[in-house]
Amino acid sequence: MNICVYGSSSNTISDFYIDANVKLGKLLAKQGHTVVYGGGACGMMGAVARGARSENGDVIGVSPSFFKVDGSLFDDCTEFIYTETMRERKQILEEKSEGFITSPGGMGTFDEFFEIFTLRQLDKHNKPIAIYNVNGYFDDIINMMERCINENFMKPKNRDLYFVSDDPQEIIDYLVNFVPTEFDLTELKDVK
Repeated sequence: MNICVYGSSSNTISDFYIDANVKLGKLLAKQGHTVVYGGGACGMMGAVARGARSENGDVIGVSPSFFKVDGSLFDDCTEFIYTETMRERKQILEEKSEGFITSPGGMGTFDEFFEIFTLRQLDKHNKPIAIYNVNGYFDDIINMMERCINENFMKPKNRDLYFVSDDPQEIIDYLVNFVPTEFDLTELKDVK
């Protein structure tokens, strides 16, 4: 299974987070999955790639060519796709992947998660989405989405569009065992 992993490119984050993504990458590779990700050598991105490659796993990096400076891209990917723009990168990540894991990150990671979540909500794909909630990192976002539901900005059925866990094996099991479900858009959005 080709599994996209979103995550931070920062190397200034705690080793606790880095180690969690190395573990995730190793587990994905050991179980025969290909990591598809943004191509970075640093932070959570580099960690998942290093973890997968340490177990001889396949890693597909996708990045705009303007990031190809100062060793910021991982040079041990089994395949690397260069794009012109960030938008093209996100499109290729979506097209190449059969499931998505969002690991801790900043604005770029939030953007990637919310775009893939929104596309699922709009029935533009029917692929599993998981949030790797390392150290409770995403608790505030999960609470915000609950508030959206409680205040009628989002329908309760949206909870079924993503899975949350701090256990990488639970996340992999969720993605592998995911059974696509069809939704009536009125269950997810106020559609007239």
